[in-house]
Amino acid sequence: MKFFVYILLCEDGSFYTGSTKNLEKRVELHMNGKGARYTKSHKPKKVVYVELFETRSGALKRERRIKKKSHNQKQGLITKNNYSPIKQ
Repeated sequence: MKFFVYILLCEDGSFYTGSTKNLEKRVELHMNGKGARYTKSHKPKKVVYVELFETRSGALKRERRIKKKSHNQKQGLITKNNYSPIKQ
């Protein structure tokens, strides 16, 4: 089974980082205000970064490492991997 770590760009310019085994369904929940407490009050605009993992533990470890990064470090990670959080 595959696991995803993802970053969402929110309307206020903040980032939300999460992990899941079903990315499409999880993003849909976030967009509908049912994914996480944070995304209820910080409406997500789009997925700006995704990593794929073979194990849940690997995905959770990576999620924790990304969550510890500053906003600028997350933006650098996104840009480095050819994602653009600024463009629509």
